[in-house]
Amino acid sequence: MEQNYETVPDILTGKDVDYLCDMFNWNYGALKKTNSYLNMVSSLDIKKRLEEAISLFNENLNNVLNILKEESHE
Repeated sequence: MEQNYETVPDILTGKDVDYLCDMFNWNYGALKKTNSYLNMVSSLDIKKRLEEAISLFNENLNNVLNILKEESHE
């Protein structure tokens, strides 16, 4: 049975850490690619959408780092 947590459990398993690493790496790669595309387009609308995506990827990266930081201080 799958569980959805409102807060991070007190203990992260190895599988949890692997998932967080995958999530971090995916968002980091997406952020880098999106940032490089930002310099290639001239449309202001597309630039705005790319900047929104960059902000989302950066927020996701910080969320993962905060989860790992909280876990390491317990």
